[in-house]
Amino acid sequence: MHFGLVVTDSAYAAHATALLAGAAARGWDARCFLTDTGVLLLCDEGFAAHARAHPGSVASCKHSMDHHAPEGMDLSALQGAVVIGGQYQGAKLAGAADVVLVL
Repeated sequence: MHFGLVVTDSAYAAHATALLAGAAARGWDARCFLTDTGVLLLCDEGFAAHARAHPGSVASCKHSMDHHAPEGMDLSALQGAVVIGGQYQGAKLAGAADVVLVL
């Protein structure tokens, strides 16, 4: 199963982390795309730990990062784990997933 998760709001940090952990526990290929204020999940330690444990499974919209991330947000700890790109990453996720959930 290829599970895609799109997170558009930082309020869903706990839900997103739990969904991705559950998918991984089932052996699913789980991918996540962060956009709008969802990019703030990268500041959430639980979510960031999941991203580090599954390098390349999380992508974030650079445009949303530029608009919503706090000034000075340090992503160095996530380098190599999170792809910082554009909406193309979200489209790739949607195209490859068997099911996509948008929060």
